[in-house]
Amino acid sequence: MANEWATFGADLHLDLGGTGGTGGTGGIGGQGLRHGLMDALREAVRSGRLAAGTRLPSSRQLAADLGVARNTVADAYAELVAEGWLTARQGSGTRVAPRSAARRPERSRTAAPAASRTAPGAPAHNLRPGTPDLSTFPRADWLKAARKALTAAPNEAFGYGDPRGRIELRTALAEYLARARGVHARPERIVVCSGFVHGLMMMARVLRDRAVREVAVESYGLDVHWKLLAREGLRMPALPFDERGTRAEELAAMSGVGAVLMTPAHQFPMGGALHPDRRAAAVDWARATGGLILEDDYDGEFRYDRQPVGALQGLDPERVVYLGTASKSLAPGLRLAWMVLPEHLVAEVTAAKGEVDWTSSATDQLTFAEFLGSGAYDRHVRAMRLRYRRRRDQLVAAVAAASPGTRVSGIAAGLHAVLELPEGTEAATVGSAAFQGLAVIGINRFRHPDTPVTKDALVVGYATPTDSAWAGALQALCRVLP
Repeated sequence: MANEWATFGADLHLDLGGTGGTGGTGGIGGQGLRHGLMDALREAVRSGRLAAGTRLPSSRQLAADLGVARNTVADAYAELVAEGWLTARQGSGTRVAPRSAARRPERSRTAAPAASRTAPGAPAHNLRPGTPDLSTFPRADWLKAARKALTAAPNEAFGYGDPRGRIELRTALAEYLARARGVHARPERIVVCSGFVHGLMMMARVLRDRAVREVAVESYGLDVHWKLLAREGLRMPALPFDERGTRAEELAAMSGVGAVLMTPAHQFPMGGALHPDRRAAAVDWARATGGLILEDDYDGEFRYDRQPVGALQGLDPERVVYLGTASKSLAPGLRLAWMVLPEHLVAEVTAAKGEVDWTSSATDQLTFAEFLGSGAYDRHVRAMRLRYRRRRDQLVAAVAAASPGTRVSGIAAGLHAVLELPEGTEAATVGSAAFQGLAVIGINRFRHPDTPVTKDALVVGYATPTDSAWAGALQALCRVLP
């Protein structure tokens, strides 16, 4: 690889200010080219387009690319090395030099490195729900899986591909979902998508084309999902909610509803599992009316104090569309999610996605398939389950010590907890937290517009901070509790 790099070099775009053209080894033309090249390189470094440490092409390669004499490039490099813009070492090539203190904006000696500083205006502590600890992404295992998957990949894997996604991933998902979540899945019924929202978008289009006009939703959920459904022209009546979860039996009285969006394994954001009687009621409604249940299984792998709650899809695979994602178990940046479809929906959803797989990288799909099949995914989930359980226990203990009257609920599973507040104090508590640099969200931020206020609470994402930030975030939270 090192020899190939030296032979072919790196591509480098430079604007020589109109001085380029034919090269020479000296004279006025050569001097003009050299100065133009030096100016172009200085500007590329000064503007940040060439970062410190960037390896430049060899003088021979750059001369060939620019159509100038090699001596012109070699002389330009030498002068820029002398000026301190570049460095040159035997075996390391020519690189952009570290910026000197004189060229940097003034900065306090105690300031944190750029990579660890928060963006301007960003909170010092983040306990918003919905994101795992991104610092725990299994980079080494993922890289190992990527190498193995790419080595074994057939040439056709790098083409446009089946719109349902790579068969390797769909096969691995079918095995994993059946084993870990109780899903009845076959590869031909799975469609890979780039996140839950993408899957919901496709389902909304299919429902609209099927003349469905109403999709029931839970009283508490994510407005981004509701807005997506609304953009497709769908109305969203809200199902009532009580201590046993969403009142699915109320579906029988909603004559215009053709589908329902639910989080039965771990209601978001309330945190409980749907009662077995209500799981049965939802399936009974779907069978009786021909309706569909859209099951959002966003964090089903994470449970602590209870037996695993299998996917609702297992009760009737022909009436439930199962949607899962790697966003909570691995990282949202992977943009990997999946739908397990009833047989009668496969063709319609595939058509809604398009004629080719234009959303999810084939290499990422192949890597994830290897990651699943090798057992690395199971090992990662088990490790994260222990880590998040410790954090949950620390959260419960800290809240009990700081605010004994605050009830913590929704903690048997998932990545967040609900901290119930005295009536009328939610907005003030969220505001106080923001003033102290703590980002946290009140539960009424997730309340459906047609649902009356029933409680005040904070939804605390205890998985979000890194290990180094967790203690500070927890202390900040305890300071703002009433």
